[in-house]
This record gives sequence, C-alpha cells and structure tokens, in this order.
Amino acid sequence: MMRILLALAFTVPALAQGLDWVKANYTKYEYRVPMRDGIRLFTSVYLPKDQSEPWPIMLNRTPYGVAPYGADQYREQMGTNPWLAKDKYIFVFQDVRGTRMSEGQFTNMTPHKDTKSARDFDESTDTYDTIDWLVKHLPNNSAKVCTWGSSYPGFYTAAGMIDAHPAHKCAIPQAPIMDWFTGDDFHHNGALFLPHAFNFLASFGRPRPEPRPTAADRFDHKTPDGYDFFLRMGPLVNANEKYFKNDVAFWNEMMKNDTYTDFWKSRNLRPHVKGVKPAVLTVGGWFDAENLYGALQLFKTLEKQSPATEQTLVMGPWCHGCWYRSGTGEQLGDIRFNAKTGPWYQEFVEFPFVRKHLKSAGDWKHAKTILFETGANQWRRGDVWPPANAQPKTFYLRANGTLSQEAPSEAAAFDEYVSDPARPVPYVDKTGPGMLVEYMTGDQRFASRRTDVLTYMTGVLEDDLTLTGDITHSLWASTTGTDSDFIVKVVDVYPDDYPDPDPNPTRVRMGGYQQLVRGEVMRGKFRAGFEKPMPFEPGQPAKVEFTVNDIFHTFRAGHRLMIQIQSTWFPLVDRNPQQFLNINQAKETDFRRATQRIYRSTAMPTQVRVRVLPGPSQSR
Repeated sequence: MMRILLALAFTVPALAQGLDWVKANYTKYEYRVPMRDGIRLFTSVYLPKDQSEPWPIMLNRTPYGVAPYGADQYREQMGTNPWLAKDKYIFVFQDVRGTRMSEGQFTNMTPHKDTKSARDFDESTDTYDTIDWLVKHLPNNSAKVCTWGSSYPGFYTAAGMIDAHPAHKCAIPQAPIMDWFTGDDFHHNGALFLPHAFNFLASFGRPRPEPRPTAADRFDHKTPDGYDFFLRMGPLVNANEKYFKNDVAFWNEMMKNDTYTDFWKSRNLRPHVKGVKPAVLTVGGWFDAENLYGALQLFKTLEKQSPATEQTLVMGPWCHGCWYRSGTGEQLGDIRFNAKTGPWYQEFVEFPFVRKHLKSAGDWKHAKTILFETGANQWRRGDVWPPANAQPKTFYLRANGTLSQEAPSEAAAFDEYVSDPARPVPYVDKTGPGMLVEYMTGDQRFASRRTDVLTYMTGVLEDDLTLTGDITHSLWASTTGTDSDFIVKVVDVYPDDYPDPDPNPTRVRMGGYQQLVRGEVMRGKFRAGFEKPMPFEPGQPAKVEFTVNDIFHTFRAGHRLMIQIQSTWFPLVDRNPQQFLNINQAKETDFRRATQRIYRSTAMPTQVRVRVLPGPSQSR
C-alpha cells in the first residue's frame, strides 16, 4: 500500500548559518582519536556553547577532508541540514584512515572482515572505536550517536553500522557505494563508466605519502569536449601512457581485474550487512548517475538479511547529492518536478528521523518507503517496495518500431544496425569533460535520429501508466563480432503540444521531448555471469537478459513509452572493441565495426518486463 503525502507546498524559513553564526553557537576542537591498532584519526569536533543539557552526536566520516584545519578555523555550516544545525547537536567530522590529516594507509572500499583478531580493523571497527572514544571523552554528550554521509562517506556510514557500538542509535547512508563492479560508480554490469572513473581517480587516486590538509590537483583535460578527449585518448591502456604515468594505483588494479575477481568481491559490502542495530534512513536519487544502485541495494539487502532493523528508504527526483546541494531539487536539466524536494526531505524526513532516535522528540512517523513518483511529481509513503498491488506486464518489440503488449507473430524477424567504435553514439547532446549529471533525464531525440540506435514506441497512452520496481530487459541479439555492449533505454515521450517552461532561458522545446527515465548497459560477454566471460558466436543469436535499477515513474496520459537499443554510449561507457578479449588491454587495431541484430520473432521475442500499478485512476 502506498499513501500520497500532501505536504508539498510549504515555505522554507530562513535557516542560513554562515561563519559568524557557527562561531557564535559552537566551539571547535581538534583531536587525534586512537584506533585499536594504534593509528590515530584526525577528528574535528564542534561543541554547542549551550550547556543546558547533554547533546547527541552527529558523526561524519569522510575521505574528502574535514577542512578548514586549525582550531581557530571554522566551517561555515554544521553538516548539510540547517534544521539539525539549529536543533543543537555535537557535530563531528573525521578524516578516514590514510586520508588528509589522519594516519595509516588508505584502502579504497576497505574490505569488511567478518572475523577479526584484537587488532584487526575495517571501517566497522574504526567507526566503533571512534564512537567509543567520543562518548567517553567529549564533555556534555548524551552517549547517543547518529552517523551520516553521502557518496563515499555513504559507504563509510553503511560499513560503520555493522557490528555497531551500543551508543550508535541511527545511521543515514546517502547514495552509499556497495559494489564497484556490478552497479556503482566505475562499472555497470562490468562495463567501465569511463569519464567518471578516469576523472575521479586522476586526482583522488594520487598517492599521499604523508598527512596533508589539501587534496591533489584536479585533472586538466585542456578541452571542454569530453567526447573528443576520450576518443583521442584511445584504448584504456593509453590512460597510463599518456596521463597517469603509473601513478594511480587503483586504476592499475582496475585494469588488472577485468572480471569479477576476489579483488572486487572483497569490496562488495552486501554480504556483510546483517544484524544491523541502528535505525537506518537510506537516501538516494532516482537520477543519481553515481550511486543509485548502492542506495537501492542497501535497502534490499537490509530487508533480506537484517529484517529486524528499523529502516526507511527515501528516493527523490535527485541527481547525486541533490537532496542537500545548492538549489531546491525543483528540476534536473530540462525536467521540472514542481516541488522543493530537497528542503522538504531535510525538514520533514531527515530532521524528525534524527530527533526521534537521538532526542526521543518530534513527530517522526516511520514508513518503510518515502518515494517521489516522477512524472506525476508527488511523494508517496509505502509499507513495502515494490508495492504489493503492482502487476507484471511485458512489452514486446514489434515491426516498424512499435512497442506492444502483444507478443510477436512473425516466425523470423529482426532489426539491425552497424555499431562503429570509431563513431560511437554520444550519451548526451551537450558538451562537457566529465559525466554530466543531467544525462539521467536528458532528451534522447538526438539519439533517435541515428542509424545505429533502434527505437520502439507505444501508441499514445489513453491512461496514466505507472512503472514501479526494477525492469528486466530480455534481448535476443547477435553480432558479427565476438563481443558487444547492449544499451537499453526507457524513455518518456512527451506530447507535441507539451508546454515550454516559463521563463525559458535555455529555449528548450518540450513538445515531443524524449526524457530518459532509465538507461543501462550490459557488457555482452558477461551475460552468463561476471566471473567467467563468454564470447558470442558471430552471427548466432544469443539471449542477453539483465535487470536494471528500480524506477517509480508515471507516463502520463497523452505520452508514449519508448525503448531505445544501441551498442555504444560514449564517453559514458568505454568502447567495446566488439572482439572477445580483455578490453582493459585492447589495442587500437582491436576495435572493429560490427553488425548487430535484435530479434523479435515468436521463437526469439525481445521484451521488456515491468511492474505496473493499477489504473487508470492510480488507486493505491
């Protein structure tokens, strides 16, 4: 069951903090907190000057630094939620092991150890030891702690709530990293998300021989055109030869581990998320280009492996971190959501959640899910995800680019295109050196017009069509090569008379807009599993089936549902040579054109399987 939340229209009060306000209300201290193996972690603490009662602790552990450094140097805001800052908590920010001013050796996605000796450590023990020290040494604390963090700090939050300290009462993992090979950040279904991995590791991946308060310099592409930059870079082996000079250790490890080896398995947090004691508020964005997978997977893993945990999943119409970054979460790219979704989450979800679990105060009303239904643009509370009344539905690829609920009747039918790695399909119709966040809702009209993109579309919808939960793409495909990527996109096609925004500074035309709702890549050689890649037999059909991240989107009456299929998505996804080999070691001469066929016959019916809420009234 899902219930509509009506508290969308509200006025956000002036909650600006600023340096003067922070100094007037908090006193800063800096500590080096010892861990069980003797390593000390640099920790910045802001104590409320109000000593009228003991205050709970909000702990943020991060690899990105807790600047500014120095006892007299203050942050301009306490955390990311102004409501919490005004409500008085002890705010603690810590450099994780091996970063900035903390001692020790940094390890990306520190593997969790289920069994430990007295001096063994991981992020669970470092969190435990930090909380233990804080509650024993900080004056005027209530011995109640909530951990929080977004993106990489979201991973530290998720890892830190395993085997939790008794004082650890709640955790807010936001966009947490869970698995860097199957779905988060650097790889999706084994395919490398090139600009994201390259740009991040080009600075963050540089060695830190000794503690320092500053980060490495950002990489200079010397051009705003990422498509051109990465095409000229050529095969992945050239990244080291041209730019990294063997100085980025994690890039080298990625290049060595082109399948789902123990290196990646040890960094999969999901098997260890069991018996979690703190209450958990998992936060993610439906259009998060980086860690949508992590948020959904953490929620599902807790449901399965830690059913006694009090948990809530919050999913908004957000890009990465857009529930707290500058702006109000009212739009992403050209798409508007008609609500100040970020401030609403901060005031009506995160703030009461923390108050309930740290102060036993406020009006937090627990729900299993608090989800924004895109398209219809409204918040809904639910008791189960996906909703129990969602019904399975299948859409089939048919002749003349149609998408139908009727299965194919042709004994032999297919569509084909030529995929050329030398001229890959762009992932967005804009220019930028990195992974542009708005690609997740971007207009796909530019792709529809290419001959190497297949497009299938329903007729005009007579009623609203609400898709909920994950989506399974079941392709029957062949290639004249021995490997291929298959990218499948779910697209919302707007009516031709859809009104343009007012004002409209970018002059976008929304009539006929093709909004990406969910797009994902499947590296074909991993179709039978990520550990043992398997080649295609040239020209022979094979089943390529994969499940993509959940959606909660309503295609409004008058819109159409579109499916697009292609084999390149550049530079978002690294180019597949379309030959069965270790792509990380491929040479320029390995990249070849290939003809791809997508079958739509009675024996080989390419289909998209979804869950649909009842309509047309969308009653819940």
